[in-house]
Amino acid sequence: MSVKVRLLSYNVRSLRDDPHALVRVIRACAPDVVCLQEAPRFFRWRKHAADLARRTGLVTVTGGAPSCGTMILSGLRAAVERTEETTFPLVRGEHRRGLAVAGLRFGREARLSVVSCHLSLRDAERRAQGEELLERVAAFDTPAVVAGDINERPTGATFRRLAGALTDARERAPVGGEFTFPAAAPRRRIDGVFCSDGVTALSCGVPTAPDSDDLAAASDHLPVLAVLSL
Repeated sequence: MSVKVRLLSYNVRSLRDDPHALVRVIRACAPDVVCLQEAPRFFRWRKHAADLARRTGLVTVTGGAPSCGTMILSGLRAAVERTEETTFPLVRGEHRRGLAVAGLRFGREARLSVVSCHLSLRDAERRAQGEELLERVAAFDTPAVVAGDINERPTGATFRRLAGALTDARERAPVGGEFTFPAAAPRRRIDGVFCSDGVTALSCGVPTAPDSDDLAAASDHLPVLAVLSL
């Protein structure tokens, strides 16, 4: 039997916007797994991350400062089997970026590798990060989902490369809004969810259930909610 998993990908801008709106948005989406970008990673980052998880009814799984602000949260429905925090090679003059990775199990046998990513603003660096990301996904021994801030539109080279090697969940099963940035007046889709073989997207898009004022106030990005079948 297939297992359904609700996965939310969200760039939360280091919690610099309205934290109460952010909590309401995440809770309204009722996710099993949350892939964060720009999660807390500086002073007292563990406390801030734990507080966000507690207020949204989730637990921290991996990430934060060791993975340069990428993080994974989950509900108690997910059993954590492995975690990894890694960084991409540092390019001089640019922000260091990384990946948060978790191997999760739902029920007895449904296993899923989850990757939260936040790629570079620079084209050449972003392409190299995309290739390294795909190499890591290819090495997993379970189906996988990659979710995060790609920092380019679907027509960009790295976005197209990810969508070619994996499945762009939004393209396969569009539900809800398309554009994710900027939150106050979205006009670009630069955040995405990508699935490997063994993971089927049942729906994917910006959720419409949360209050629109909360969506605009919670962060400078809009979240992407995907319902996946394993």
